[in-house]
Amino acid sequence: MSLSLFTSDELARFERDGFIVIRQLAPRDQLLRMREITREGLDRVIPPVEFEAELHYPGAPNSLDAEGGRTVRRLKQAMTRDHVFLQWVTFPGVLGRLKQLLGPRVVCPLAHHNCIMTKEPRFSSETGWHQDIRYWSFTRPELVNVWLALGNERPENGCLKVIPGTHRLTYDREQFDNELFLREDLPRNAPLFERVQYVALEPGDVLFFHCLTFHAADRNQTQETKTSVVFTFRPEDNPPRPDSRSSESPEMLLP
Repeated sequence: MSLSLFTSDELARFERDGFIVIRQLAPRDQLLRMREITREGLDRVIPPVEFEAELHYPGAPNSLDAEGGRTVRRLKQAMTRDHVFLQWVTFPGVLGRLKQLLGPRVVCPLAHHNCIMTKEPRFSSETGWHQDIRYWSFTRPELVNVWLALGNERPENGCLKVIPGTHRLTYDREQFDNELFLREDLPRNAPLFERVQYVALEPGDVLFFHCLTFHAADRNQTQETKTSVVFTFRPEDNPPRPDSRSSESPEMLLP
């Protein structure tokens, strides 16, 4: 089996769980360059950015003018920040696996993710349980996210946690709150939370996960910033719906 492809066992695990981790996938030169671009983006607050205070999640500053109000949550439009991000999404170890999951013609929407996610000390927030498709508009809920750890990701610094198999289930509206986060106060949802797994990653590790897989993240309780590069991908025959936010930005058909 090629190192650029999933094994049959890995494909079966993705189908069953809705996610899989491939260790040490990112080339070292790309990883170092992405870290450099990330550090510069955070130090200089190079726009476009999203601040923690803008989302009002638990733990975030109350406003942009409050203490920590300019804490960056993510550096947006990663693809425009440096050529290394194009190198990354077309890297055979990424693209070969995406073609196994999505088919021979893979598209990278630039409207969603296309960013460097950050969790800063002190003012990072909690992200509730959600499916990434909740605010997206595509013909089918068939997209895959690729999450690259630029550094160590652990429960104590807010690594992702997932609920395996949730991409295969159906849900009623009452299971969600007004923001379409999975309700943790609803007894009906309790069996889902019994299956939670933390996804600990080392630098260069990559998490592939389905857009319907429930995931969340806690606050960063350490003194070091956590950073991750995230892109989303779809099959060519799953276009965004017209006149939606998903259709507002260009897309890239990958080779």
